[in-house]
Order: sequence, then C-alpha cells, then structure tokens
Amino acid sequence: MMVWILSQSLSAISAIVSRRLGANDIDSIKTLVPQAIVANMFIGIGCILLTLPFADQIFNFYNAEGEVLEHCVDYYQIRALGYPFTLGLLMLFGVFRGYQNTSWAMRISLIGAGINLALDYLLIFGIGDSIPALGVKGAAWASFIAQVTMFAISLWYLVKKTPFDLKLVLKINPAFKWLAGMSFDLIIRTILLNLTFYLAIRYATGYGAASIAAHTIAMNIWLFSSFFIDGYALAGNAVAGKLLGANARELVWPLGMKIVKISIGVGAGLGAIYLLAQSFIGQIFTADLDVLIAFHSIFWIVALSQPLNAIAFGFDGVYKGLGETKFLRNVLIAATLAGFVPALLLLNMYQESLVVIWIAFLAWMLVRSGGLYIHFYKNYRAVD
Repeated sequence: MMVWILSQSLSAISAIVSRRLGANDIDSIKTLVPQAIVANMFIGIGCILLTLPFADQIFNFYNAEGEVLEHCVDYYQIRALGYPFTLGLLMLFGVFRGYQNTSWAMRISLIGAGINLALDYLLIFGIGDSIPALGVKGAAWASFIAQVTMFAISLWYLVKKTPFDLKLVLKINPAFKWLAGMSFDLIIRTILLNLTFYLAIRYATGYGAASIAAHTIAMNIWLFSSFFIDGYALAGNAVAGKLLGANARELVWPLGMKIVKISIGVGAGLGAIYLLAQSFIGQIFTADLDVLIAFHSIFWIVALSQPLNAIAFGFDGVYKGLGETKFLRNVLIAATLAGFVPALLLLNMYQESLVVIWIAFLAWMLVRSGGLYIHFYKNYRAVD
C-alpha cells in the first residue's frame, strides 16, 4: 500500500515527459528527470526511517501476533530497505512511458521477476549445505536484490536509450513544482482508494470468516481485471500527453473514446468469462462450501461490473496523460463520499451481507465513470 500510494509520481512524470516530447521541448526537462529520481529515492529513505523502528507496532495494528508477527517483522526489516530503489525504479518507468516506450519497462520487469523467482527458490528453501534455508527472510532478500537489479538496468536504459542523463543540477527545474502538484493530487486519490478498500474489508470481516474469505477472493479478481484493462489505459496515458504537447487537442477526443471502447470490450469479455466459469473460478481458490456460497452470492456483481469499471479505468489513463490530476482527485472524492460510503452505510442498515458491499462498489464506479465521461465530453469533444 505504501509503494502504491507513493508511486503516483510515475504517472505525473509520464505526463510531463510526453507533453514535452509532443512539443519537441525535451531539453527543458533534462534536469528534471535526475532530480525527480533522487527526490523519490529520498522519500524511500524517509519511509525506512519512519517505519522500521515501529515495525512491531505496525504489524500489531494488523492483529499479527506470535510467530506471524515475528515473520512479518523479519520480512519487513529487509524488504523495507528496497523502498528507495523501488520508488526510483517506478519514476524511471514513468519516464520511459512518457517517452512513448513501454517495452523497456516490460523487459526489465520480466528480468526482475525471473531473478526474484529464482532467488525465492534458492534462498527460501536453500540448497544442502551450500545455501542455508532462510525462509521468510530469503523471500525478502530475493525481492530486494531483484529491485536493486531492475533499478540498475533502468538507469542504463535511461542513459543509453534516451536523451536524459544522471547529471544532478542543484537549481530546481521549473517543472518540478508541476510534478510535485500532480503527484500530490494522485497520492490523495490513492489514499481514498485505499480507504474504500479498507472499509469494504472492515465490513466484510464483520459479516464472518466465510464472508471475508469470499470478499478477498472477489476483490483479488476485481483488482486483476483492473490491472488487465489498465494496459490499454496506460497506452492512452503516454499518447494523450504527447498529443496535447503537440497542440493536437482535436485528436484527444477520438483517442480517448478509442481507448475507452477497447477497454469496454476487454471488460465485457472478462465479465462473460467470469459468468461462464463462475463455479470453476471459485474452486480454484477454495474448497470450503460456506466460502463458495458467499462467493457465488456476489461474483455475478463482479462480472457484470467489468464494462462499467472499464470506462473509469480507460479515462483514468487518458486523464493522467493529460495532466488532469486535480479532476481525477475530485471525482474520486465525489465517488467515495457521495457514492460508496452512503450506499454502504444505508444498505447495511437493511441487510448485512456481501451484496451490500459490492452494490456500494457499483455506485462508486458509476460516479467515477459518469463523472469522467461528462467532463471529457464537455472539455475535449471536437466541435463540428
């Protein structure tokens, strides 16, 4: 959650780079990129200093006790060391996306995943007397080493494949304030996203063990779908900023609608698969009959919501590329405070069940999708 919240500068730097690329003005932000990377790494160091001394208290807050608490603290004390490299890496990925190249990040991610997987096996289980079995600590070291390696490879790509370098200039680039402002808007937005998920989990936990298990399965599938659809939205993120920078505002409307239509198609396809394979999907995660009954009571909502969700996810990517972070923040505030929260509280008064939570999610996504479409129509539709 911390990385997700703090990594929002990825979308902000992507918007700035793509805008400057479209305006053929990359030189004006050459000093911004190394400054942004260093700033993100210092934020990562701050996270280490603020959380490591309180690792026991943090995981106590999640009701971790005994052996579970010990494992959590062991893992976190190693894994947290990767914060600066993780946040620096995500900043670099944002630069690559803004530079209209997503293949570099894909290659680096695949390399990192391969390293992580191999080291997981070696360090968690060990090999005879050669490599001791480190258990949870081994998993943490595997992730840390993979992140450092990915960061180093990304720096190489930046220097060798882009017009940017690592020369740090003390004079703050004029665009840094813009970057910080957009990042702040997106951080506030992500905190609200996490608040929504937290409330859903809190209510689901109150409905009983089977309910929280079923909700967790449904939420993981929901998040998988959002990340799956996001691939097209991120393409819109890169291209929209470039079009705006090139003063081709009239092309933003057809681009946005094309991205959203593709996203809806993907969402509808996922929803159809979910409906057809509902019984099979549930059994992949659990054989517990009570959990399966609770899961089937809500999964049809998850499936039917996919095309609606796709509208919001598609516009999210385009709006991040356009630098419209204030509106993204405000529409999420409205969706949470005028959609999700009142729906959850009011419906829960009449019926305490998972259906209440997922209808509240529908209300949340309806406000998000509707608000984004109306704003996009009013502000970017070309007038004949």
